[in-house]
Amino acid sequence: MNEAPAPVALLAAGGTGGHLFPAEALALALAARGIKVELATDARVAQYTSKFPAEKIHVIPSETVRGNNPLSLARTGALLGFGFVKAFLMMRVINPAVVVGFGGYPTVPPLLAAALRGIPTLIHEQNAVLGRANRLLAPRMSAIATNFAGVLDGEPELAAKSTRTGNPLRPAVLAAASSPYVAPEQDGLLRFLVFGGSQGARIMSDVVPAAIEKLDLGLRSRLLLAQQARQEDLGRVREAYNRLRIAAEVAPFFADLPARIAAAHLVVSRSGAGTVAELAAIGRPAILVPLPHALDQDQFANAGVLERAGGAIRLRQEDFTPERLAAEVTALAGAPQKLVAMAAAARSQGAIDAADRLADLVIRTMGTRAS
Repeated sequence: MNEAPAPVALLAAGGTGGHLFPAEALALALAARGIKVELATDARVAQYTSKFPAEKIHVIPSETVRGNNPLSLARTGALLGFGFVKAFLMMRVINPAVVVGFGGYPTVPPLLAAALRGIPTLIHEQNAVLGRANRLLAPRMSAIATNFAGVLDGEPELAAKSTRTGNPLRPAVLAAASSPYVAPEQDGLLRFLVFGGSQGARIMSDVVPAAIEKLDLGLRSRLLLAQQARQEDLGRVREAYNRLRIAAEVAPFFADLPARIAAAHLVVSRSGAGTVAELAAIGRPAILVPLPHALDQDQFANAGVLERAGGAIRLRQEDFTPERLAAEVTALAGAPQKLVAMAAAARSQGAIDAADRLADLVIRTMGTRAS
């Protein structure tokens, strides 16, 4: 007797690595359970998916809503509509047992198409507030997974089908999370890591070197610094640290960022969902500067989760001045036990087993399909 074919889980992720990385972690967890994985993504991300653990990759036309320009909105609507038609026809061919989305507008066409065909659907929200695409989809979904607790506390109908799984983590993060936090010695090295997203952030290049210059000479001499900076800022940041005689590595990208987080005594960064999840899983104290002006204020909410737990200091960008940063670093460097406590508090918000939790939820959601 022939065995029944393995069920197919179609993962929908696009836009940024913040959406793609947790999808990749889930794909590995599902494959370990004997479930075939295919990926639906948009053309921008397809070029970066050569190592994604999927049996097939489907490119679905999509676009992100940007502003209120009528022509732009019309173009976006047309592309999303075209993507919906393609996804609707594709569902008949793939016949997935479940479709899982990770936020962003590229996930809208496949998830709406699946819902219309009666296929079980699940969305995962990485941020501490529901993003616009996920908010559009949520009422139509079979289940909702969240990174943080309490995301839907004010919305009973959505909360009823919500489960907190945490944010699935890449193998490199899981490896880094096995390293315990060791406080800096009173007069020993202070490992300081600065980054601002996948391309760096200009505000970090503007503020951090100026803050380092304001530190007491004794503290400055203890620093071992690694900073991510945009290509156009590399020269001035390196020159500033050379002038101050700071042991600093400045680069536009760190491929080994999880390992660097694990090695750091203190991190200064933005507070995207992936960054906050990794800081929590690895358990490192941080000064977080949320990206301002975001429509959903998602980074501000993400940083608030670690701040309330005691694992981070959250500074609005207008408060992120050289003087303020120098004062915060000086205070923390002089209180190593506070750094230890912050590391433990951050770790308390982590979910090392998030990929397995989400995989279990996916399997339960598959069982809701009507025969």
